[in-house]
Order: sequence, then structure tokens, then C-alpha cells
Amino acid sequence: IFSVGRVCNVVESATEESSDPPSSPIYEPYIPDELAADPVVRSAFKHAMAKYEAEEDRLADLFTMDHYWYQPSSCLRKDRRLLSIRELARDAILSAAKSVILLSSFLDNQPLNKCCGLWFQRDGQRKTALVLTSAHLIRKDDIHKWKQQWTGEYHQNAKVIVHLLDNKTTLGQLIYLQEHYEFAIYEVQVDKPVHLPTFNDRVHSGQDVFRLGRDANLDIKITHGNLAFDIPTRYERCHYMYFLRDASSLKLLHDDGGPIIDLEGKVVGLVNNQIDETFVPSSILHKCFDFWRRFNCMPRLHLGMTFSPIKFLDPICIERMTRKHNIDSGLIVEQVSKESHAEKIGIRKGDVIESFNGKHISTTIELESMLIDLCWDHFDQRKKLNTEKDVSVKIFDATKLCPRIRNLTAIVSDRGEDIVKGAYPIMGEEAMSVL
Repeated sequence: IFSVGRVCNVVESATEESSDPPSSPIYEPYIPDELAADPVVRSAFKHAMAKYEAEEDRLADLFTMDHYWYQPSSCLRKDRRLLSIRELARDAILSAAKSVILLSSFLDNQPLNKCCGLWFQRDGQRKTALVLTSAHLIRKDDIHKWKQQWTGEYHQNAKVIVHLLDNKTTLGQLIYLQEHYEFAIYEVQVDKPVHLPTFNDRVHSGQDVFRLGRDANLDIKITHGNLAFDIPTRYERCHYMYFLRDASSLKLLHDDGGPIIDLEGKVVGLVNNQIDETFVPSSILHKCFDFWRRFNCMPRLHLGMTFSPIKFLDPICIERMTRKHNIDSGLIVEQVSKESHAEKIGIRKGDVIESFNGKHISTTIELESMLIDLCWDHFDQRKKLNTEKDVSVKIFDATKLCPRIRNLTAIVSDRGEDIVKGAYPIMGEEAMSVL
């Protein structure tokens, strides 16, 4: 029965097509050699050639012909180094692109920012869908100032337009803003089903990935690169992973909020900073979504410190630390926030955090995952945001060259964590004593 149905459909379709006569084929005119000197023939040729060129121009505008003139082409077409993965990548990109949309924000009717976004949840009864995007869509200040800020300020009342793939637009309503992880969730009214992406939490350094975005014409933008774990610099969060794009690739301006996808088309992260080309890994996104669906918030523990993983240092440095101090893993303290509890219990720059609550942590991604997990017990006990939670910390004092265990009081918060630099003014008598 199924096969007969398919045959009937084909017959009906063919009948519909045959109801209109086919268009005339287009042939290029020419003058036979023996008539080349005939002025009447030459005049007729000129007229026929004009009609021919007009028809050629019309054909060039067909949606199937724009690949001849559209520039720039994607890395998959022009980079021969990708030949071995071209087919896999093409299928992955075309699948993932169905869930990638464009958003634009306005403040007092003036353009603010543009970012990409991902459908990630739909309510069929209410005919709404949720879009995940970068918080940079509504962030204040010039983009180049962001590199000098821990937590930005946001225009939460900004008007947000969602550009659907059928060239229609609709308003987006802000549902949740996560300052620390720098993403936002918008609710959108949609009449049709939307394509929800598949996520992949398991990634490895050096993995081939593609970063997707959309330009003002809604054309998909494709950048090839590799995943990397690295040491965060100042003002970079512990949860960042890094996208190492090909040197020949252009940096895209509006792919914040777009996905990083693997060769199966699965989302491994969300672009959250196109300046430094960092992204939030899917493993962190999943934990945030699970928490939000249950408790309507996305908290983490604020420790008041930043770290460098020993694991990502040069092997020469790791071998030296192991040989001299028997330390080959853990997190090196890079910054301690002024007047934080970490500072009060004696943790200093250069110390090594070997474990939290008896659990050894070797990367900042593992640390970030743990900081979210520790909040589950906190909320299961009906405790609230912006309250304290104690964590047992094993520290290796890099000055005294000895280990110690301390209870660190952390803050449970869903706001962005600021690390305050220790500084003091030189005043009067002190200034004179220096002189």
C-alpha cells in the first residue's frame, strides 16, 4: 500500500507539471560565414543577441545559479586541506544549520548588537520556542571594552528581533540572563515546528569542528577550526574552551551565540566571545539547563579565585614541579579577589589547589562542572541564592612548601563573578618614606 501511494503521488505530480507548456530552450545566435557581410543579417543578429543576453541574465538570477557569482565561498569549497572530511562536514553543517537563526537588538530604536542563536526547546501547545543566544546581544559598552571587564552590564529591556529562516521576523522576550556564562534565553512565538539541535558533551583537544553563524542575508557562515583546552588569561572565565580557527579564515563579526559543531552535526559548544574566540562547552550548558528546568535559576559557587591548570603547562614545567615538589596535577591560583574569604584564609597567588571536598580537579572545566554540582545539594536542602556554602580545600602553600586543608566559604550565586584586584593608594607619610 505504501509503495502504491508513492507511485500515485508521482503520477499526480507529473500531471500537474504537464499542465503548463515547457519554456523554450535558449540557443545562442550566430551568423553563418557566408552571410557575415549581409547588413540585414547583421542587424537581425544584433537584435537576437540582445534577447539572448537578456535571457542569460534572467537565468543567472535563478536560485540554482547563484553559486557561480556568490562570494565568498565557504572553507569547505576553497580549502583543499579539508578534502578528507568534506562530505562528513557538509552533511553535519546542513543538519545543524536548520537550528541556527539570527537575532538583532535595539535600544530606543537604535541598533545595539547582532548575534546568532539556537532553538533548543519548543512548547507545541503554547506554540512557543526558546532560543539560546549570547548575552552580548544586549550587552552595554563598546565591544572592545569587554576584554577589560569581568561581568558586563546589560540592557535587559532592549527590543530583540528574531529573524526566522523563512525571512519572517518576530519579537523575542527575555526569559533568563546568565551573566557568568554570558548567555541568554528568549521565548518566541512560532506557528511551525522548529529544528532542535543535538548536543555532544564529549570532546577532545585538537578535534575538527566548525563554527556556524549567519550574515545579514541569513546565509550560513562557516569557519573551520580545532578545539583546544587552554589556560585562561585575565578576564577569561574558568569554563572557557577555545576555538582555534584556520589562519586563512576570516574572523566573523556576528557569530556570537552560534554553535560549534562536530563532524556529526552535534553542538559541542556555544560561541560567547568572537574577539577571543572562546565558547561555553555543551557539558556546562547541559548542567545549566537541568538546573534551570528544576529550580528556575542557574547557580554556581563563587570561590573568589582564578586558576591555571597544571595539566596544560609546558611538559618541561610539569616535570620540574614533579621532580622538585612531587606535584603533577591541580590548579595553580592566579588571582585572589580582594577581601574574599579565600584571601582571609591565606590562599595566595601561586598556591596549588589539589582538591575540593576530597575530589582532585585537574582542569578548570572540571572545576566549573563541580561548582554547579555542589549547588544541587544546596537547593535540595531548600536553601536559596546568595547564601554561603562551605567547601573543604586542600592547598599546597607555594611559599612555605607545605600542604594544608582549609574550609573555604563560597557564595551560591547566579550572577557574574568579579575578581577584585588588590590595590591600595600611596598616601602622605608613606609616600615620603618611600622617597
